[in-house]
Amino acid sequence: MSLIQPFAALRPAPGRCVDVLAPPYDVMNAAEARLMVEGRPWSFLHISRPEVDLPEGTDPYAPAVYAKARENLDRMLAAGLLVRDPTPRYYLYRLTMGDHRQTGLVATASVAAYDEGRIKKHEFTRPTKEDDRVRQIESVNAQTGPVFLVHRATSTLGELLGAVGPGPAEMDVTAPDGVRHELWAVADPPLIQRLTDAVEALEGLYIADGHHRAAAASRVAASRRSANPTHRGLEPYNRFLAVIFPHDRMRILGYNRVIKDLQGHDPDSLLKRLTVSFEIAASPAPVTPGRPAEFGMYLDGQWYRLRLDPERIPHEDPVGRLDVSLLQDNLIGPILGVHDPRRDERIDFVGGIRGLSGLVARVDSGEMAVAFSLHPTRMVDLMAVADAGEVMPPKSTWFEPKLADGLASHILDQ
Repeated sequence: MSLIQPFAALRPAPGRCVDVLAPPYDVMNAAEARLMVEGRPWSFLHISRPEVDLPEGTDPYAPAVYAKARENLDRMLAAGLLVRDPTPRYYLYRLTMGDHRQTGLVATASVAAYDEGRIKKHEFTRPTKEDDRVRQIESVNAQTGPVFLVHRATSTLGELLGAVGPGPAEMDVTAPDGVRHELWAVADPPLIQRLTDAVEALEGLYIADGHHRAAAASRVAASRRSANPTHRGLEPYNRFLAVIFPHDRMRILGYNRVIKDLQGHDPDSLLKRLTVSFEIAASPAPVTPGRPAEFGMYLDGQWYRLRLDPERIPHEDPVGRLDVSLLQDNLIGPILGVHDPRRDERIDFVGGIRGLSGLVARVDSGEMAVAFSLHPTRMVDLMAVADAGEVMPPKSTWFEPKLADGLASHILDQ
């Protein structure tokens, strides 16, 4: 099977996109999701976060939650809010956030390519989250949230995609966060084949976000393959829903850190300890790092700019040279005592979209003792880690804008 294939998407009926569009299921907590669906009976969150329709405090992994997802999907189908395209096709998906614009291809990607490493990952997955996505797929018999993939930019793909969307989009909606989402269907067979061939010519694809969705799709495929005595490899479960963007159009923000205590230090002794590895300068304004190996630190009501000694940067190590690794290996671990950021409850992570004011608020409230702002991970570094078969530290990338849920779903019975 080729790297990608067209598919007959389930998507909002004409004129109903604004009613259905929802943010990704995993960017809000349960309370925020409940607020988002108030007055919005057709929001896709009723499918992706169905606990909003159950009593508060319901275990999000309870069987009733997945049953409610199926019930809500059936309700939206019966009401005509979601309709299935009659034939397989690709879709051009454009996101615009302020002056940033990125255009990608909605397709189904090969599970076999994922299993074999041609679709490359850079993160570990957590069993609980993986199990949740498996149950979600099985309950609704569909993949309702896309995996965010990236390819190395090529002129061929750029020209093909540029030829698709000169006219008005079939779906065009601006979400409450100000991000504009536009979608065009690509139904012309010759163009579909050219797009398939252009992606097939790539060495591979990279997962930018959605590792749990991809892993869950692989598990569902393996289960259905073993249960299907007539398995041929062409069944829909052999593919997973994806949106594929060129690497040079990605917008990555820093993924910042906050720590609950100073591991026995007071502010003065911590600053003194940091001089061993960092050049430190107090800053009258919040610090947005302007280059790799530079960090902002908010401590005791004061911002500082930290610059790591260049001799401490392992330039040949694709993981060790990441800013998140440099901060962890030279400060958070050895000085503040947080050696396992995946499990240690003394550390928390704050996406760059929340701004530096969010860091200040958490420290000034006394909830946290110190905060760090980071330079964004570069896309080329993410790909280098994946190419090396390595794994990035937790919370290394925060992509903006986020993909919308509900614009296109992949049904597994076609």
